[in-house]
Amino acid sequence: MHAPAIVLVRPQLGENIGKAARAMLNFGLTDLRLVSPRDGWPNPSAGPAASGADIVLERARVFPDVASAVADCAHVYATTVRKRGVTKPVLTPEQAAGEIRVQAGASAILFGAERSGLETDDVAIARAIITVPINPEFGSLNLAQAVILCAYEWSKGVALVQPTDTELDPPAPQAELDGMIDQLNDLLEGAGYYYPPDRIPATKRTLRTLLTKPAWTSQEVRTLRGVLSTLGRPRAR
Repeated sequence: MHAPAIVLVRPQLGENIGKAARAMLNFGLTDLRLVSPRDGWPNPSAGPAASGADIVLERARVFPDVASAVADCAHVYATTVRKRGVTKPVLTPEQAAGEIRVQAGASAILFGAERSGLETDDVAIARAIITVPINPEFGSLNLAQAVILCAYEWSKGVALVQPTDTELDPPAPQAELDGMIDQLNDLLEGAGYYYPPDRIPATKRTLRTLLTKPAWTSQEVRTLRGVLSTLGRPRAR
């Protein structure tokens, strides 16, 4: 699988290049190509905006025109929300990403300048157009937003790690949870909580439902049982 190159055509602000680099690296893309950036390259404003995506900026390459920027790519996509009078397949970011993941050869996605987007000649080089379904009354996407939409769709086929996958402890065994509930029941019975007698089964079921809804971890169970133990045997002050 070839990760697509992100080609920024005549980008104007270094901050926007940095934000686009940040969007790329969030979803595993590192091949950034710049076509005639207005303020030259390197641009000191790009680094702070990239928020740590330095590897993307360090590897960025500059080209004089779109043709040279995509010369090694077999599949070129142009992002645009306007009809350019050019007859080409029109895809959503999801559809384009699906093609990129399975087709042979390198791919590139073109993004136009912040104010004007891609020119007609730029779009003519592409083999297909990517258009984002968007609110027809407000079709304004900034450069980084457009990049992140395409990068995210491509990333769906890549094994990226969700941060929470390695941070959550496993749920506690049922025996630990039952022990905590029994301890709570004993304390409540001793305190006279269960009243009247005919409501005891329903009240206990309600408490069990409440305590078994979350996926309690062993540490959480131990913590709450420590609280219950303290309540059952108040410490002398």
